[in-house]
Amino acid sequence: MKIDNFVLENWLNPACDSEKNQIYLGGSCVLPLTIEELFELTGEDMESFLEELKKMNLGYPRFEGTPRTRRALARLYQNVDPEEIILCHGGTGANSTVCYTLLEETDNVVSIMPNYQQFFSIPRSIGSELREVDLLIRDGYRLDLSQVRKAVDGNTKAIMFTNPNNPTGSVMTREEMDELVEIARSVGAWIVCDEMYRGLDEEYMPSFADLYDKAIVTASSSKIYSMAGTRVGWIVCHDPEMRKELFNWRSYDSICGGAFDEWIFAIALEHVDKIFERSRRIVESNKKVIDQWLDGNKKYLRQYADAHGTTYLIHYNFDVPAEKFCDDLLDQKGVLVCHGDCFYIPHSFRITLSHADWLEEGLRRIDEYMNELEAQGKYLPEN
Repeated sequence: MKIDNFVLENWLNPACDSEKNQIYLGGSCVLPLTIEELFELTGEDMESFLEELKKMNLGYPRFEGTPRTRRALARLYQNVDPEEIILCHGGTGANSTVCYTLLEETDNVVSIMPNYQQFFSIPRSIGSELREVDLLIRDGYRLDLSQVRKAVDGNTKAIMFTNPNNPTGSVMTREEMDELVEIARSVGAWIVCDEMYRGLDEEYMPSFADLYDKAIVTASSSKIYSMAGTRVGWIVCHDPEMRKELFNWRSYDSICGGAFDEWIFAIALEHVDKIFERSRRIVESNKKVIDQWLDGNKKYLRQYADAHGTTYLIHYNFDVPAEKFCDDLLDQKGVLVCHGDCFYIPHSFRITLSHADWLEEGLRRIDEYMNELEAQGKYLPEN
């Protein structure tokens, strides 16, 4: 079996390690917590934690996941029991487990684009027929549900997407979610939703796990929880038979999670309101800076989505391919943003709202780079 080049990971991770990367604006995880900050934020006693740590058993943890962690995760939803949660190795482990468990080469899959690459490259590698439905860019990256309705049929195994969307941050309304559930139900399809960025809104953000008995949702400790290094991912699935199959596939992949990772993440989850408050504060602060910058660059740049995640996808008006735009920006100005070809969206780049040391200086250097492109005759005025 062959699989596509994982464009985002194989370009961004080496770029992050480059000596040229002076100002990193390409990430999607809110500024990582330190152990010390986690305990200060939650009010937990670090000395007690360290005493427990000395006695931690380094053997296999619970196969189904640490009960404390699963109980805390269930409280993130309105209609989920702890036993309906499967812990995995990171969000990519969760997504991979779902794809390989669920799909066969005789199925078709509707992938809502842009999407995280696992949700279209893995189905294609399995041999499933891929049916892509594009979000409407100039409508704010909204979903045209009539196109989804046309794309599904009795052989559609799953509708796969991210919500909030990666990389645009657009989010479905409750009415759109309900209609998508009705479409899936009409053909007996699963809804598979990567909800890695869910939780940044002040109000409760509905999950598809709240709405549909054939929903499978994934998430992880990375993005808005600021704990990517703990590698805790999870799958929520109501259907007991499908959970058995998911557990079986995970046994081939990773057997179980890490005892320390699940334990320390449980501490964060038990104080999740404080984690979310910190993440919102960081994202909103950076968003104000970037919004002001965009207002001053309407000649060159457009950001269409009402973003509810940790990144913006920004479109630019230059006759330069996205990968070259970002390669040259890194080489010439030392600023790293993520090129839009990682998401199959030309003439765009993803910029962080979530982890931005030297943000203003980075934006100033992007301005400098764009002015130089115009001087070279690369500017393309909009029609």
